[in-house]
Amino acid sequence: MSDKKDIDKAGVEKFGITAVIDATDTIASVAEGEVETLFEFPCQFPVKAMGPRCEEMEVAVLEILRRHVKDLSEGAVTIKPSKKGNYTAITVMITAHSKKQLDAIYLDLTACEHVSIAL
Repeated sequence: MSDKKDIDKAGVEKFGITAVIDATDTIASVAEGEVETLFEFPCQFPVKAMGPRCEEMEVAVLEILRRHVKDLSEGAVTIKPSKKGNYTAITVMITAHSKKQLDAIYLDLTACEHVSIAL
Protein backbone atom coordinates (compact mmCIF):
# COMPACT_ATOMS: atom_id res chain seq x y z
CA MET A 1 0.00 0.00 0.00
CA SER A 2 1.79 3.11 -1.15
CA ASP A 3 -0.76 5.79 -0.26
CA LYS A 4 -1.42 6.05 3.49
CA LYS A 5 -4.62 8.02 2.86
CA ASP A 6 -6.17 4.77 1.59
CA ILE A 7 -5.85 3.20 5.04
CA ASP A 8 -9.03 3.46 7.10
CA LYS A 9 -10.38 1.58 10.12
CA ALA A 10 -11.56 -1.29 7.93
CA GLY A 11 -8.20 -1.35 6.16
CA VAL A 12 -6.41 -1.66 9.47
CA GLU A 13 -8.22 -4.93 10.11
CA LYS A 14 -8.32 -6.11 6.49
CA PHE A 15 -4.60 -5.74 5.88
CA GLY A 16 -3.48 -6.72 9.38
CA ILE A 17 -1.66 -3.46 10.00
CA THR A 18 -0.56 -2.83 13.56
CA ALA A 19 -2.13 0.50 14.38
CA VAL A 20 -3.50 2.71 17.10
CA ILE A 21 -6.72 4.67 16.58
CA ASP A 22 -7.27 7.53 19.03
CA ALA A 23 -10.11 9.91 19.89
CA THR A 24 -9.66 11.92 16.70
CA ASP A 25 -9.86 8.81 14.49
CA THR A 26 -6.15 9.14 13.84
CA ILE A 27 -4.51 6.07 12.37
CA ALA A 28 -0.96 5.69 13.58
CA SER A 29 1.11 3.01 11.97
CA VAL A 30 3.17 1.65 14.83
CA ALA A 31 5.72 0.04 12.53
CA GLU A 32 6.46 3.25 10.69
CA GLY A 33 6.02 5.63 13.63
CA GLU A 34 4.04 8.14 11.57
CA VAL A 35 0.71 9.68 12.52
CA GLU A 36 -1.93 10.76 10.04
CA THR A 37 -5.18 12.44 11.03
CA LEU A 38 -8.40 12.39 9.07
CA PHE A 39 -9.18 16.01 10.02
CA GLU A 40 -8.08 19.18 8.30
CA PHE A 41 -7.25 21.87 10.86
CA PRO A 42 -8.60 24.28 11.84
CA CYS A 43 -12.06 22.70 11.96
CA GLN A 44 -15.28 22.83 13.97
CA PHE A 45 -15.31 19.96 16.46
CA PRO A 46 -17.94 18.98 19.06
CA VAL A 47 -16.47 17.93 22.40
CA LYS A 48 -18.93 16.04 24.60
CA ALA A 49 -18.56 15.13 28.27
CA MET A 50 -21.06 13.21 30.37
CA GLY A 51 -21.25 12.61 34.08
CA PRO A 52 -23.40 12.77 37.19
CA ARG A 53 -25.52 15.89 37.40
CA CYS A 54 -23.73 18.42 39.58
CA GLU A 55 -22.54 21.98 39.23
CA GLU A 56 -18.94 20.88 39.79
CA MET A 57 -19.02 18.79 36.60
CA GLU A 58 -20.21 21.71 34.48
CA VAL A 59 -17.61 24.04 35.99
CA ALA A 60 -14.80 21.49 35.60
CA VAL A 61 -15.60 20.75 31.94
CA LEU A 62 -15.72 24.43 31.03
CA GLU A 63 -12.49 25.15 32.92
CA ILE A 64 -10.73 22.33 31.06
CA LEU A 65 -11.95 23.58 27.70
CA ARG A 66 -11.00 27.19 28.46
CA ARG A 67 -7.46 26.00 29.22
CA HIS A 68 -7.15 24.57 25.72
CA VAL A 69 -9.46 26.80 23.66
CA LYS A 70 -9.00 30.54 23.85
CA ASP A 71 -11.96 31.57 21.70
CA LEU A 72 -15.05 29.82 23.11
CA SER A 73 -18.13 31.61 21.79
CA GLU A 74 -21.22 32.22 23.92
CA GLY A 75 -23.44 29.85 21.96
CA ALA A 76 -20.84 27.06 21.91
CA VAL A 77 -22.08 25.27 25.05
CA THR A 78 -25.14 23.00 25.19
CA ILE A 79 -26.11 21.32 28.46
CA LYS A 80 -28.73 18.56 28.49
CA PRO A 81 -29.91 16.58 31.51
CA SER A 82 -30.75 12.88 31.21
CA LYS A 83 -34.41 11.78 31.23
CA LYS A 84 -34.39 11.13 34.97
CA GLY A 85 -32.15 14.12 35.68
CA ASN A 86 -29.35 12.06 37.25
CA TYR A 87 -26.76 12.78 34.55
CA THR A 88 -25.69 15.72 32.41
CA ALA A 89 -24.30 15.83 28.88
CA ILE A 90 -22.27 18.90 27.97
CA THR A 91 -21.43 19.53 24.33
CA VAL A 92 -19.05 22.34 23.42
CA MET A 93 -18.46 23.25 19.79
CA ILE A 94 -14.86 24.40 19.41
CA THR A 95 -12.54 25.42 16.63
CA ALA A 96 -9.84 22.76 16.85
CA HIS A 97 -6.42 23.81 15.62
CA SER A 98 -4.47 20.55 15.90
CA LYS A 99 -4.57 16.90 16.84
CA LYS A 100 -2.30 17.72 19.77
CA GLN A 101 -4.91 20.20 21.09
CA LEU A 102 -7.73 17.62 20.86
CA ASP A 103 -5.61 14.92 22.51
CA ALA A 104 -4.81 17.28 25.41
CA ILE A 105 -8.50 18.14 25.87
CA TYR A 106 -9.49 14.47 25.99
CA LEU A 107 -6.67 13.58 28.37
CA ASP A 108 -7.79 16.28 30.79
CA LEU A 109 -11.49 15.41 30.47
CA THR A 110 -10.93 11.71 31.10
CA ALA A 111 -8.73 12.52 34.11
CA CYS A 112 -11.47 14.69 35.64
CA GLU A 113 -13.24 13.02 38.57
CA HIS A 114 -16.59 14.54 37.55
CA VAL A 115 -16.53 13.24 33.95
CA SER A 116 -17.68 9.67 33.34
CA ILE A 117 -17.40 9.71 29.53
CA ALA A 118 -15.70 12.04 27.04
CA LEU A 119 -16.58 11.80 23.36
